[in-house]
Amino acid sequence: MPFAFLEYYFNTQQMNHLFRGTGVALVTPFHADGSVDIDSLSKLVDHVINNGVNYLVALGTTAETPTLSNEEKKQVLAHIVKHNAGRVPVVCGMGGNNTAEIVSLIAEYDWTGVDGILSVSPYYNKPTQEGIYQHFKAIAQACSLPIILYNVPGRTSGNILPATAVRLANEFSNIVAIKEASGNMKQCMDYVQTAPAHFAILSGDDDLVVPQVAIGFSGVISVAANCFTKDFTTMVNAALEGNFPSAKTLHYKLLKGIDLLFTEGNPAGVKCVLKEMNICGDTLRLPLVNVSAATHLAIQEYLRTI
Repeated sequence: MPFAFLEYYFNTQQMNHLFRGTGVALVTPFHADGSVDIDSLSKLVDHVINNGVNYLVALGTTAETPTLSNEEKKQVLAHIVKHNAGRVPVVCGMGGNNTAEIVSLIAEYDWTGVDGILSVSPYYNKPTQEGIYQHFKAIAQACSLPIILYNVPGRTSGNILPATAVRLANEFSNIVAIKEASGNMKQCMDYVQTAPAHFAILSGDDDLVVPQVAIGFSGVISVAANCFTKDFTTMVNAALEGNFPSAKTLHYKLLKGIDLLFTEGNPAGVKCVLKEMNICGDTLRLPLVNVSAATHLAIQEYLRTI
């Protein structure tokens, strides 16, 4: 009876949202000289789509976007859109701490083949909740695409409170979701309880997605889905279908691997795994550096167990 109820709930409440399920925050592969590796990017896109992701997220933090030039960002986005060829929706990261600059970039970019933007809460400036509201209001008024807010206090030193996100969602129909990466389960529940019907709550914490789906989240925008793709997407789908015994088994299978991905920062861990999988190299751009020999060894040992 409980599983039947959960299956009914998830199928009726969440099935029609464009960003339900697993989105993958794609890394940007680089050649050894630091230039963008387009061929490996194609290989990565094929890998994640073939293994079940529901949509692609280009130019997020995992893509090392702060170190990409504007021309490189456009090149990466255009290639992902072209190589995806309409197979799954595409979301583009478009955020920052200069509101006017983001509004200008929205007008400048070619959004053909892009289905939404992911916009992080302003970092470093530390705006108030009213400042956060006015920032996203300006973006919503400038952008015709669906917008996913991104709350990641560990990176931004600020927190989008549920009341602010709900205010934005109620006032702007194109604000359709939030990627919530605070790790605060009480706040997560507040989001779920107060969100309007069109507004999806998405996990930004790969190690919490199963319990978060259990309390009403619609899915995840994931780092781990770059490399542990098949198991991770199967886990998320099982949770969304209310099959929590299966989801729990995969959660604990993947948990150590997820921890290793973040032991020395993102995307150093995931690029290490992708190199082991022969999908792309592990080159990073400074100030990021490769994982230590000890972490690399731990990743190799973990990969032999799965």
